[in-house]
Order: sequence, then structure tokens, then C-alpha cells
Amino acid sequence: MKGFKRLLLLTIIAFPILLCVPITALAANGSSSTSSSSGNNPSQTASNDSVQEIKQKGTLVVGMSAAYPPYEFTTKENGKTKYVGFEVSLAKQFAKDLGVKLVIKNMDFDSLLVALETGKIDAIISGMNVTTERKKSVDFSNTYYSGDSYFLINKRDKDKLVNAKSFNGKTVGTQNGTLQSTLISKEMPKANGKGLAKLSSLVIGLQSHKYDGILMDAATAKAYMANNSSLYAFDSKLPNTAGGIAMAFPKGDTSLVNAANQTIKKVNKEQLINKKWIPEASQYMKSYKKQNTVLSYWRYFAKGIKYTLIITVVSVIFGFLLGTLFALMRLSKNKFFHSIAICYIEFLRGTPMMVQIMFVYFGIGAIIQSLPALLAGIIAVSLNSGAYVAETIRSGIQSIPLGQTEAARSLGMSKNETFRYVIMPQALKNIWPALGNELITLLKDSSLVSVIGVSELMYQTQLVQSATYKGVLPLFITMIIYFVLTFTLSRILFYFEGRMKHVH
Repeated sequence: MKGFKRLLLLTIIAFPILLCVPITALAANGSSSTSSSSGNNPSQTASNDSVQEIKQKGTLVVGMSAAYPPYEFTTKENGKTKYVGFEVSLAKQFAKDLGVKLVIKNMDFDSLLVALETGKIDAIISGMNVTTERKKSVDFSNTYYSGDSYFLINKRDKDKLVNAKSFNGKTVGTQNGTLQSTLISKEMPKANGKGLAKLSSLVIGLQSHKYDGILMDAATAKAYMANNSSLYAFDSKLPNTAGGIAMAFPKGDTSLVNAANQTIKKVNKEQLINKKWIPEASQYMKSYKKQNTVLSYWRYFAKGIKYTLIITVVSVIFGFLLGTLFALMRLSKNKFFHSIAICYIEFLRGTPMMVQIMFVYFGIGAIIQSLPALLAGIIAVSLNSGAYVAETIRSGIQSIPLGQTEAARSLGMSKNETFRYVIMPQALKNIWPALGNELITLLKDSSLVSVIGVSELMYQTQLVQSATYKGVLPLFITMIIYFVLTFTLSRILFYFEGRMKHVH
């Protein structure tokens, strides 16, 4: 018996690990089917024909972080989001040369390499500098642009912050995963470098004096200065330790690299970036500066509310079903089902939801290439919710005195009838406030799926921030929207709670 208990305990501990191993292996196999391993079989990777595959499916999927003017950013056209910038024009030209349609996937900059390695995108065109470290995991095209690093500061500080040494002992922000984040750690050791995923969030921090300055690409810094009179940009004079900016492709994807180099050769020869595309991007910024107001982007907020409610409602339904199932499994006398339930609940509660969302989208998505970001987000949120709901339901069932079951059975009710008509109604009444709290938490936590590019409320807020060059006001509007949603939901839950009290 002791040996069995030890075996059971070992199974419980090892289950999450054993669960992850086959999934990881499958993810690796799925990834290798779209972009072979980085160096184990060069002849095999070099012989691929991704260009032909892209032409067959008819789309070129490009990953971008569209909050980086004038490289790539968003504007509104007839109430809809439009991606603009000189790298968007470059991506369109590349797709045109391939004879396919361009599909842009907008996500955080530090998620782009993961998306490329797992086959969620075909290429990265997002101001990515060529570095030795990045060359180990991706292949780069020829460079098409290069720029210096500039500091963006509050205009009132321009007399005391004049060079890199001025930031000694001060806080300098930078976007995660960029060349500038490396520059701060190597060239500015006495400065306190802090990184964030979104450039718009950094600008908010700068304006609220959480940062003394932001280190970013020269063109982007100048764009923010031109569109915000309270900001000032100047050359950092820091050494450029990386190559220029290029497209990134899966390791060994020579066919796409060669096709990209042909497009870049033509673009550089005709000087399209400096003569045509950057001026076009500047015109977008100037025209929208005149008519841009946060309230004019109400359709963005409306779209965000729609997707937030979709994620919440669907996740609540599946979360409740999963929670009920695993609660009963945990209460079961069957040791196999009991152990599975414990593993599921403890593993899901013991890992952050954001990690789960990214794993489902990038990990499972490497196997199921067609898995949409919205569906991946719903799956991850539902699984996470199910673990917490399971414990809530379990506690509710166990809160009912054993005498209730005995009384019902003595009256001739079956085990199923006792659970359905006696135990569960009383348990539901006891746990209703806790379930309501989980629902409200789920509504707010749906914002985490923005990390994989789902167009919920927080994602749309970030688009408004990057388009209007305003940071705090869009966040305030979003905060009010969330409050209205949660307050309305809490009133509805309170109404049904009162009905339950009245009935009993």
C-alpha cells in the first residue's frame, strides 16, 4: 500500500512534465516542417522552396510591431485600422513581387522571433537590426535601411540632458528586444535601463516622469517629437554595434531570402524608401495630427469591447463546464481520475495565464498552423478559468453537510438525483459570489490575450495610443469602459444572488 501511495505521488508530480514533453516534441516537429532546424542538416534546409509554398497558399504573412512610426504604425481609414509606414510599403512590394496577398500580424516586438520560429509568420519586417545573436536563430536578407539611436526626452529637460553621460544615475527606457536595449546595457552602465514591450507605453512613462529619457531609432524619435510639442529628440552619439535593418526569415529559408534580396535590390536602386515611402509616412502623420482626437477612434474601442465580451462569454461557458468536470473528478473515489484532476488544477493554477496564452498560440500553434489567435486565446483563458472554477465548485459541494445526502437517500432518491436536486442547488447558492468574482476577474484578464495580437479592448487601446501620440487619455477611457462592464456585470450577478436567497 505504501508503494502504491509513493507511485501515485510520483505520478502527480511528474504528470505536468510528462504532459509537456510530447507537446514540446510535437511543436519542434511542427516547427521543423515549416522551417528546418538551425544547423543540423544544412543541405536539407537549403533545398526548401518556401516561395512556392507561399505562392500556393496565396498569402505572405509578415510579423510587425505596428507602433513604430515611420517604420510601421496604424491610422484609421473609413473607421477601419490601416497599417502604414515605409516598412509596410516594403512588405507590400515584396508580396507584389511574389504575386501574393500581404497579411500583417501585429504583435509585441519581443514576440516576433518566437512567432517566426514556430511558423506563425513567414517573415519579420519590423525595424530589426542584424546582430550576431539573431543570426544564430534566423536568416537575414540584405539590409535596406540604417539609422542612428536618438534620445527622446521631455522638452523642459533639454538643457540638462544633452548627451549619454547626462543619464548617469537616471532611468532610461527602451523597447524590449531592440538594439537600443543592448546599447544601454553595454554603453551606458551607469544608467538605469528599463524595458517594456510597447513603445507607446514607454512614451506614457516618459510623459509621467517614470523615465528620464527613451532610447530609440532616430526616425521614430523624430516622428514623436514632430507630433508632440512637449517632447524633444537628439542624437545619442552612441556607437552602432549592429548592422543595418533587414528582413528576417526562418533559419535555412534560402528561397525566401533570395526573393527578398531581389526586392530590396530594386527598392535600393530606385531609392524608394527615402524618396517615396518615408515622405508618404510623414504625410500620414501630419494629416492625422490635425484631425486626430482620441474620441474619433470610438470604433476602435467598440471593436475592442466586442472581442472582450466574446472571449469572456465563451471562456466562462467552457470554464464552468471544465470546472464542474474536474471538481467531480477530484471528489471521485477513482484514484486515476482524482490524480488527473489534481495535476490539471495545480498545473494551471501554478503557471501565469500570459505564459499559458503564449504557449497555446506559439507552442500548440506550431502543430496546428491554422490556429487563429482569437481561438488560442479563448482556449488558454478557458483552461485557466476551469482550474479555478473547479476548486470553487469542489469547496461548495464539500460545504454541504453529509446529513443532507443521508436524508435524501433515506427518502428513496438515487445518488444522481441527490446530487442534482439537493447538493448542487445548495452548493451553487453558496459559491455564487465566488463564481461571480471569477467572472469579473475573467473579464479583466481577457486583456492578456493582446500579447498574441487579439483585437480586444487593450489591444485596440494600444493602437489608439500609437495613432494619436497620446498615452494617458486612451488608458483612462479604457479604464472607464472596464469599470462600466464590470459594474454592470456585478449588478446582474447581485440580482440573481438575491433571487437565490428569496427562493431558499
